[in-house]
Amino acid sequence: MYLQNLQQDEIFVPSEMKPLKTLTQMESRRGLENVIISNGKIVNVVSNSYGHIPNQLFFKKAEEMLSDAQLNYHKRTINKNDRSFITDFIIDDKSQFSVKNKEDLILPMLRFKNSYDGSEKTSGHFGFYRKVCSNGLHVSQAEIEFSIKHSKNNTHLIMPRLNNLFDKFLDNEFYTITKKFDKMKEFKIIDTKEFVKAILDKTKLFRYECSDKNSDPSKKSREVIEILNYEALLLNEEPNLWLGYNAFNSVLHNVLKKSFGQQERLDKKLFDEVYAMA
Repeated sequence: MYLQNLQQDEIFVPSEMKPLKTLTQMESRRGLENVIISNGKIVNVVSNSYGHIPNQLFFKKAEEMLSDAQLNYHKRTINKNDRSFITDFIIDDKSQFSVKNKEDLILPMLRFKNSYDGSEKTSGHFGFYRKVCSNGLHVSQAEIEFSIKHSKNNTHLIMPRLNNLFDKFLDNEFYTITKKFDKMKEFKIIDTKEFVKAILDKTKLFRYECSDKNSDPSKKSREVIEILNYEALLLNEEPNLWLGYNAFNSVLHNVLKKSFGQQERLDKKLFDEVYAMA
């Protein structure tokens, strides 16, 4: 169901690099000679040596990698304020894995990031996609390395061959990490409120209580608890650490205002803290 309803933001927005002087009619100091314009807005000020990498170049080259590797995939695109962008390629083939429940399906995912405001490094990495909550899980450590030459009027991307990288990921990280998913699934959560409070005490992701004077769960805390209980009901099983981690993951990606890089770092931190309870 989710693979047919993936987010499809427009990421190929018009962008260009222009001399700042043409806009202000004033001289600028060294290192701030040019502006990056994205969809009609100035989003960055850069030096003469900077090479602008448009999404059309980067993401289309990334997609060529998957096509060359003959992988079947579904695509999700996210645009944050015409400043930072991702394309997730969710691999839908024999590599899928279910977490001790045929309805709880995990697929390998490739995420590519680019930004026009300098907030994200132009990069790619492996991760996981969980169909139940339609979130990307970023607990994988495997990065995709490629060379980028940033220089004015001479920006080149050299992409690696994906076949060997993907096979290596499946042989090592994919099956290693999914064993951890299974282990988390085995540990039941007796008190969901205490579980949420304990994780928030360790991660400081947000505050558990409404306020100093009100110890009831805050709105975000209640949302984690509700997602946890809903997924347990949906999958016809008791609340467990795997569902607990994913409830936090859902709020992290869909509620908290974080950059893509922050989401990935916090996702790994959440996973480590929840897994430590197993």
